[in-house]
Amino acid sequence: MNTLLYAGSFDPVTRGHADIIARAAALCDTLVVAVMTNPDKRGTISVEERIRLLRYACRQLENVRVISHGGLLVDCAREQGAQAVVRGVRPLGDFETEFQMARINRRLGGVETLLLATSEDCADISSSVVRQIAAFGGDISGMVPDGMAEEIRRALVCGENGGEHHGR
Repeated sequence: MNTLLYAGSFDPVTRGHADIIARAAALCDTLVVAVMTNPDKRGTISVEERIRLLRYACRQLENVRVISHGGLLVDCAREQGAQAVVRGVRPLGDFETEFQMARINRRLGGVETLLLATSEDCADISSSVVRQIAAFGGDISGMVPDGMAEEIRRALVCGENGGEHHGR
């Protein structure tokens, strides 16, 4: 049984994340999607809410498990029994950063990294772009998983206000 790990902040989950998750899930028996947390950084959306949104976005993929982890990526991979880490790479700027991190993760923990090129229709989407557009009331429906725009907009508003949302 092979296991892959796809880790990120997912603040919020985007159509690009969902695309990488679906494509990576097709390559393995189990895909662990890890919401990585850093105690020095507070995301816009709570970790619990990001996990809930990711689980909903992945609901059709039976071999996907969503967790949170507060340590090093190599430790998470080892704890989950992952043979490799999956990273999405957008056309502009991601490759150098991801290549450097792949080398560091291999040096730190012997963890290999699989780089998946983003699909063309997701290449310009990032969580920060979604947050900014949502903050100004713009339409984010084409940038987030189908049917989740309003749910993500509410989570972003609650996160910015320090509140909690308990929907769906």
